[in-house]
Amino acid sequence: MPYETGAKVRLTRDVRVTGEGSPGSLSPAEGLEGFVEGSAKGAPAGGFGQSAIAEAERLARGSQLTGFSAALMDQVRQQVTRHAAAYDAGAGAGAAGRVRYKVRFVNGFVLEGLDEDVLTRA
Repeated sequence: MPYETGAKVRLTRDVRVTGEGSPGSLSPAEGLEGFVEGSAKGAPAGGFGQSAIAEAERLARGSQLTGFSAALMDQVRQQVTRHAAAYDAGAGAGAAGRVRYKVRFVNGFVLEGLDEDVLTRA
């Protein structure tokens, strides 16, 4: 059942969340309530690859890279692109046409890309 922006929802099960650079994973618990802030069909926009490359570019932006460093950064971009394409293809398999939601929970936590099957009306 699709949820409109502003709808009050609740998690139907624990959701494991991992973040790049974080010391471990978080698991927002079943029953946690929040409000839908938006939705989109298909896989989350940009995917893992776009965000990883953007972060690498941000970190290197202020640096003047030597020939070796520039070549190394190019290799990193290529590897991230290759690995991210494989990851995004696996994560997005069967996701075409599915609605994913961005939800702000009452504890301030915001999750984007939640499948409809982990939410219920609160």
